Parts: sequence; C-alpha cells; structure tokens
Amino acid sequence: MIALEDCIGLCGVSEEAVLAIAEHEHIPEIVAAGLAQHLLSQSEGCRRIGAMIADDVNWALARGDRRHGDELRVTLQNFVAAHPEGLASVRARACLNGGVPGIA
Repeated sequence: MIALEDCIGLCGVSEEAVLAIAEHEHIPEIVAAGLAQHLLSQSEGCRRIGAMIADDVNWALARGDRRHGDELRVTLQNFVAAHPEGLASVRARACLNGGVPGIA
C-alpha cells in the first residue's frame, strides 16, 4: 500500500506545499500531492502553485491568523527557492515583497 508520505516524496514539492495546495483547493492531502505532481509537469504549473500558496497567505492574514500566514509565507519562499518559475505569479511576488497582490 502506498502511503501519503510516499506520494509527497514522489510529487516534487515539499509536504508544506502539498498542505497549502490542499488548503487552497479544499481537497485531501493525497489528492493535493497528485495535483502538485501534475501541475509541475505543466508549463504554467509552478506559477499556479505559487499563486495558490500566496492566496493561502493572504486568506490567513485576512482572517487574522498571522502565525499561519507567516508559516505559509515561509512555504512560499521555500517553494520558489526550489521552483523559481513560481515567481511568474504576480500574487506570489507581491506576497513575498509585502505588496498588494496582483491578478496572476
């Protein structure tokens, strides 16, 4: 039987990024691992993942959960360190630069 940890290990992103995708899409973590792997194989996939994590940061901060927002910002920083194409997202760049989120 394949476990969640196995799927995360094979998907190409960190466990924290998988959890952020699951949070953004309201899906189980194991499905989020599959989605991450699929997105990484797409030309715009890293941009989309970066935007998802940035959305999660902004939503956490909007509801007053600064601790979770800060954790997600670190997740975004780590994601773009491993996948610089994630910075193609205007929202990800704005989130990391402390600016106002954009549209991409």
